[in-house]
Amino acid sequence: MIKVNSCGRGRGSWQLIVRQIPVGTMANFVYLVVEEGSREAMVVDSGWETAPLERAAKEAGAKVKFAVATHEHFDHVSTLKEVADKLGAKVVAHENSPIVCDLKVRDGEELKLGGRSVRVLHTPGHTEDSICLYDGREVFTGDTLFVGAIGRFDRVRAEAIYHSLHEVILRLPGETVMYPGHDYGEVPSRTLGEEKHSNPFLMTRDLRSFLSLFS
Repeated sequence: MIKVNSCGRGRGSWQLIVRQIPVGTMANFVYLVVEEGSREAMVVDSGWETAPLERAAKEAGAKVKFAVATHEHFDHVSTLKEVADKLGAKVVAHENSPIVCDLKVRDGEELKLGGRSVRVLHTPGHTEDSICLYDGREVFTGDTLFVGAIGRFDRVRAEAIYHSLHEVILRLPGETVMYPGHDYGEVPSRTLGEEKHSNPFLMTRDLRSFLSLFS
């Protein structure tokens, strides 16, 4: 799937190209995000294989700067270093991550792609190093949030993931398009506004009602 968003800026305009790529045997999604003007790009996760991302980058004429891990789980990052080496990119992970990387990031830091910035949102819960990536129009949620569901978590992380969902992700504009790390929903992506009114985990009003969904 390829999605193109555009927005006026002065007399010109820019476009952000998002390519959503299914990979592997666990319904994973990986992403190539390209700033059209400069062709600078980032990869979000890598999944099980490098060929789909390499092919997408070549087709887009992309200069990949970053290969970003949304979290440490093997089905998302097992080939991340390999794809970064092949595309000439830096591996990026949260500062709490055990992933060997070139660049450690923390909450609120930005990754520059041409004239655009992608903000890192630390969203612990599924794992301690989970991050989402927000570019002002889309948010890449890894395994923190799926269409209609959320990622698994240990009971001790319940408060953390509740906070990440309700106090971080849902603070973004409702028209933000959410791109998850797995194809587990009825559609491959959806706006946060739609998700807020259909995902039972986002419809809870407090931590207690959130936890009641698991009892």
